[in-house]
Amino acid sequence: MTRKPITTRLARGADADTIAAIYNEGINDGMATFETEPRTAAEIAALLAGKHDRYPTIVAERDGRIVGWASASPYRSRPAYAGVAEHSVYVARAARGSGVGRAALDALCRTYAERGFWKLVSRIFSENIASLVLHERCGFRVVGVYRRHAKLHGKWRDCVIVEKLIDGREPGL
Repeated sequence: MTRKPITTRLARGADADTIAAIYNEGINDGMATFETEPRTAAEIAALLAGKHDRYPTIVAERDGRIVGWASASPYRSRPAYAGVAEHSVYVARAARGSGVGRAALDALCRTYAERGFWKLVSRIFSENIASLVLHERCGFRVVGVYRRHAKLHGKWRDCVIVEKLIDGREPGL
């Protein structure tokens, strides 16, 4: 059986319900975020609106339904880091392993490069092998590990730090 194609687009406020539902699955799974409280659609809608055009969220759709999303935020407030964004990718449980994460992350890289960013970074739980593999396949490289970065549900978690240069230039140029 052939999978239906995945399309990507910029998120809209009306997508907040589905984005929140997918994010809440990630919170419940405990493998992708230190967040512990579910997010409401209203919170997500406010977050989307607050990012304006500089930090858009990408949604991935299959058969007209949102099945994943990727987003980024400022890395640091200093002007020197204006072209670096810290990102996250979430895929609905039912769509995991089907190329949705790749489509969303690739689209995020293109979209942010078009906006003048030169690098995307993220922290990934060391146990989240699926995310580590996804990032490697999308051209990210591991640059280090934060040991005992924070506790989640009483357990210390390590975070693998990944980065990708997205502006098409070689390092140092």
